Amino acid sequence: MPAFRFLALTGLVAAPIAAGLIFAWPVAGASDMLAVGAQMGDAGSAREAYARARRAAADAERRAQRFDKEATETREAADRSAREAAALAARIQQAEADILAAQARFALITDQRRLLDARLAEQQQPLVRLTAALQNMARRPLVLSALQPGTLKDTVYVRAVLETTMPEIRNRTVGLRGELARGRELEREAGETLASLRMDEGLLLERRRALETLATQQRLASREVRQVAQRESERALALSENARDLNSLVDELGRAGALRAELAALPGPLVRPPRPGASQVLDAQRASPTPRPTALPAPLQLPVQGRTLAGFGESDAAGLPVTGLRLAPGSGAQVIAPAAGRVAFAGPYRGYGQIVIVEHGNGFTSLVTGLAQADVAAGDEVIGGSPIGTAARRDPAITLELRRDGQPVNPLDYM
Repeated sequence: MPAFRFLALTGLVAAPIAAGLIFAWPVAGASDMLAVGAQMGDAGSAREAYARARRAAADAERRAQRFDKEATETREAADRSAREAAALAARIQQAEADILAAQARFALITDQRRLLDARLAEQQQPLVRLTAALQNMARRPLVLSALQPGTLKDTVYVRAVLETTMPEIRNRTVGLRGELARGRELEREAGETLASLRMDEGLLLERRRALETLATQQRLASREVRQVAQRESERALALSENARDLNSLVDELGRAGALRAELAALPGPLVRPPRPGASQVLDAQRASPTPRPTALPAPLQLPVQGRTLAGFGESDAAGLPVTGLRLAPGSGAQVIAPAAGRVAFAGPYRGYGQIVIVEHGNGFTSLVTGLAQADVAAGDEVIGGSPIGTAARRDPAITLELRRDGQPVNPLDYM
């Protein structure tokens, strides 16, 4: 094999290998997402989070479409406004779920990139050494190679070595080129994910502003109702101050609600007749008690979408049984009413953050605790899906409890 052919061949082989051995991931703005990916844990957790977020987004979109349809069909201004707010809250939850899905997808891409980097590092080491040797040989002047003693013998040896080495180099560089192509594809997917995340964040901010505007319009349109709600809030606040604990507060609110229902069920006064002679004496009749329905009057849904921290009946850190569902939503997540009903209490309560208690009828009451902000007041009528507040920005945890006649029951049995 002529010396110049050997030198040319080594140069052609070394250059593309050396050019492809250094690979970077220039994804702009990815540093913060890498931290999110690390928090996701392993790939299995990220896949589970991605699937959960996609289901939540689809469910929120269905609810938003249903509320939009109901809002267009209703003629009552108050009902239409309530359904418009519920539709906006559902779309906010949809945007939040899309953000969580983008974060989980980025975590999966980051994990694949980490594995790819490890494979590339393992495959590149032998080729780096071989490439360095070939490049050193290629740098030798052609005249010196031709004038060296034993050139013919060396040429035979070099040709034998190259005939054995070149197929292996080609095979390995084919694998490397495939890995590098996969790396570029992962880079493209990461860029698309970041762009989608930024778009979802902008959409979320826009929908939250729209909900705030609608809430302001609702407050201005219902000043009289708000005056009644203010009195209800004052009574509820007095009950919360006198109650020993959260269970006592729920019991007191339950008794007040039962009394209110009994008073509402009483017949109205008889109209006084125009002439005394027209008066009628009614036979004394004892009203037969009507059996109370045992089912939850309205479908139950989760107030937020997120990872389950503790289920009903499990033990908490103190060894006490959990009487509800404890969920970990996204930062500042929108919280909605789990079912239609009447707000019996809304405000801060002793270590539970902001809480909202909703009476649903038939002896059912739901408690949503751990809110950073409550956007409803005692006396408000809500529908399932109405916005009632937001979760905390840092380490959010929302708990849903469902009680029947004051006793905790598993919320999952009613979904």
